[in-house]
Amino acid sequence: MQFGMIGLGRMGANMVRRPLNGGHPCVVVYDRSREVVAALKKENANGASSRQDFVGKLEKPRLVWLMVPAATVDSSIEKLVPLLEKNGTIIDGGNSHCIDGIRRAKELAAKGLYHAPVRTAALYARFTARGEAGLQNKLLSAMRFRFGGHHEKLKNNRIET
Repeated sequence: MQFGMIGLGRMGANMVRRPLNGGHPCVVVYDRSREVVAALKKENANGASSRQDFVGKLEKPRLVWLMVPAATVDSSIEKLVPLLEKNGTIIDGGNSHCIDGIRRAKELAAKGLYHAPVRTAALYARFTARGEAGLQNKLLSAMRFRFGGHHEKLKNNRIET
């Protein structure tokens, strides 16, 4: 499976490195910082020089993962939508408010696009992991450390982040 990552800060870059280090070379990357893109190209990512180049390198149906600040999610989506076709997916990995995610999902659905607000799902998994959650939810919470460097703490044999 191929995906593209826009936003290569600490979390975005680490989320790209994990599949690359696991032998999954199908990651296309773009960031406004050319230096960050160049660094990840040295680690076998497929670097893009523009949004158009980025979308052009993605296989259909295109999967775009945004790891940008919450304040720039809407503008990032606005710039991407004209470049995408129906059945494409935009994953919002930013720290967006859940109401914004609901609005974006409705707006994108009207254009034939999908919208996996990852941070909201991770937050709910975090709450569940604190209680009597199944192993899968605890693993999802622990993955936050591997991708973003968020430390997990145990309190009364429960994960607390």
